[in-house]
Amino acid sequence: MSHVVQGYNPRTGEPFGEPVAKTPDSEVDRIASAAAVAFSAWSVVPAADRAVVLEKVADALDAESSLLVETADGETALGVPRLTTELKRTTNQLRLFAEVLREGSYVEATLDSANPDIIPPRPVLRRVLRPLGTVAVFSASNFPFAFSVAGGDTASALASGCPVVVKAHSAHPSTSRETARVVVDALRDAGAPEGVFGIVYGTEAGVALVKHPAVRAVGFTGSTGGGRALFDLAQGRPDPIPFYGELGSVNPTVILPGAAQREDIAAGFAQSLTMGVGQFCTNPGLVFAPAELVPALGEAVAASSGGAMLNERMCDSYKAGTDALAASDLVTVVSTGARPDEAWAVAPLLFSTPVKTFEENLEKLTEEHFGPAALIVTYSSPSELHSVLAKLPGTLTGTVHAADSDHAEAGAIAEILRHVAGRLIFNAWPTGVAVAWGQHHGGPWPATTNPLHTSVGATSIRRWIAPVTYQSWPDALLPAELQDANPLGIPRRVDGVLGVH
Repeated sequence: MSHVVQGYNPRTGEPFGEPVAKTPDSEVDRIASAAAVAFSAWSVVPAADRAVVLEKVADALDAESSLLVETADGETALGVPRLTTELKRTTNQLRLFAEVLREGSYVEATLDSANPDIIPPRPVLRRVLRPLGTVAVFSASNFPFAFSVAGGDTASALASGCPVVVKAHSAHPSTSRETARVVVDALRDAGAPEGVFGIVYGTEAGVALVKHPAVRAVGFTGSTGGGRALFDLAQGRPDPIPFYGELGSVNPTVILPGAAQREDIAAGFAQSLTMGVGQFCTNPGLVFAPAELVPALGEAVAASSGGAMLNERMCDSYKAGTDALAASDLVTVVSTGARPDEAWAVAPLLFSTPVKTFEENLEKLTEEHFGPAALIVTYSSPSELHSVLAKLPGTLTGTVHAADSDHAEAGAIAEILRHVAGRLIFNAWPTGVAVAWGQHHGGPWPATTNPLHTSVGATSIRRWIAPVTYQSWPDALLPAELQDANPLGIPRRVDGVLGVH
């Protein structure tokens, strides 16, 4: 068994960069233990000071953008334009959480005064959300910046007051090493406690990290199989810990009859399907459309091009899955796009099947084929979709394309989709996840392991904090967020009334 993690260039299949040594269990223990020591100091750093640290990390990453993007392109073949934008998204995430910390409502400060005259009598109660402890973050393959070493899980966990230990993804070890170097140096320069951030390499190190007693929660973005194995490991500990996994998603899109007449509908679909070679968790892999729209969708996909996938395993999995689907008698191959002459390149593929066949074979036909492949489920009347949409597995997004004449039906379908999808989209495509206060990037299993939480946006910080109530404590001994004078000036709920008081 190899003792190193080697990156590869997906365009050539050749090794890229120097191999990175896998982290032995003894080193995982040292890093996790150091993070636990750092927690006692980092968790009590005032939120405004943590905000400054996050901004300094963002500035440091921006300053090294040329090297980071060049390295990531060599290991992922995602392209300099895409990676430049992704790195900026990553630093903007860190800056968003600086804003979250300064605004202060994320702690959900709640103050109830005493009332001895009700039943049961109420003492003075003060409730606030406090950081859990060290968070293990598993990097994603398809976002080497935004969902990886310095991505959203890391940014939100550090913001909450939790130390972070990242398990680097094996598809981009050099990018991970360079990003970690920048983060560690920036944290040290900003005065953060030593050990507040660490990184480990190799599958075995990831397993050891989830099992380590110092780790109090896990964030994961990746495959359903890998996520489920780690989820079971986290729940099987002597002290089970929260595991927040973002896993598979087919992202159903319903194109209603009026919208099917739009000239841009086919081109928009093909662009979304092939973005990033289809390696997006929000890729529109399942489309319900009138049968007469299939030729236009097929032409758009035939005119599109694929590209190199992130690694050989993903390339082989995509080919095997789509080959098996094409060979079945359940679907028709509508069209195939171009395949570049690159080592791990794949072609876009479009399949179709009638809604009746789909419903009768739902489990098989809702399997995710990670890459630029989609299945068109054809219908004659939108009413045919109601029962089948309700049976779909949990998904990150549900999309409806509708003309004004379709609005009544669009509302009915949205009511069905809200039970299976975390984000409902109208007349747009699901690829692209804005980093904002109002974002929800989650959904029922298997989209995530916990539909209450998001991995993108301001409220993703909620995963790493848990409530503590202080009963009858003197004001001077309370956290600043709960003191009567509200010295931080944050929004609070006082005797049931929400405001800055």
